[in-house]
Amino acid sequence: MASTSRLRTAIEDGVLVLPDGPVTVMRPPVDYDLAALRDHDAQIMHSQYTNHAEFGHAGYTVDMHPRAAKTAIVVVPRAKALARAMVAEAAALADLVVIDGAKTDGIDSLWTATRKALGPLPSVAKDHGRIFWFDKTDAFADWAAPPPAKGEHGFYTTAGVFSDGAVDKGSALLAAALPAKLPKRMADLGAGWGYLSDAILQRDGVVSVDLIEAEALALECARLNVTDPRASFHWGDATDFKPAAAYDGIVMNPPFHTGRKGDTDLGRAFITHGAKMLTPQGKLWMVANRHLPYEATLKEAFRNVTELPGSGGFKIFHATKPQR
Repeated sequence: MASTSRLRTAIEDGVLVLPDGPVTVMRPPVDYDLAALRDHDAQIMHSQYTNHAEFGHAGYTVDMHPRAAKTAIVVVPRAKALARAMVAEAAALADLVVIDGAKTDGIDSLWTATRKALGPLPSVAKDHGRIFWFDKTDAFADWAAPPPAKGEHGFYTTAGVFSDGAVDKGSALLAAALPAKLPKRMADLGAGWGYLSDAILQRDGVVSVDLIEAEALALECARLNVTDPRASFHWGDATDFKPAAAYDGIVMNPPFHTGRKGDTDLGRAFITHGAKMLTPQGKLWMVANRHLPYEATLKEAFRNVTELPGSGGFKIFHATKPQR
């Protein structure tokens, strides 16, 4: 039998009493337990495309940015800076702020920092995590996320995007492995903040590149980093994206985590759908962590698969002629 969630436990036990009025739930995963909010006007804030879409399909009001509400529930993300920024946002918008998260996502450090600022707080510890709450305050104003800033690598990034502090090593390897000339019509699947697209546009032969990215925070940075008019930006799911016309070439460094959980199915879906988006003579360049078993999927999706020189931690593939 599934364990009762921390939120439902706190509400049903009467230790957490929500004020009447709307509740904004910030960045919940799609399996987050919202049952305890059935008597409230629950609305969702999410900038990740697939989560945003799934909550919308389930009938919730979903927005890219949090709305003012009586209660804001911060579902703690993996990124510490993003978690703090969400707390600051919630504390400025809602009368009651509820923080819910797992130990593996950093709830303990957030709990310690919040009590240091506010003193003792009510909480419920359960299932390797904690939920706690406090009234509206300006004590966390300095936790607010600054606008995207240019790092030492010369690119704009922001809190919560993948590899916000440095260029991802796998992406750097793939960029260096790209040939001097690329096909005309290109796509960057899971484009992030645009590092690989910038490399694509430095090659000869490229007429256009579509950046397809599910996290709006990353795509906002990509728009700042890739200003070439040949680039187009698409907030969407790379495993279900429908291009206006088939691509001649695709570059990808597919994600393999959903939250903290490894998910090789996600990378396989990138490969399979990427093949479907290519012309019959289309080409794929891809990097992956060396331990990830993508070879079989590549061989199912393409007639020709070659492994290019990589590194101890990463492998690079070049695949041609997608199989229909």
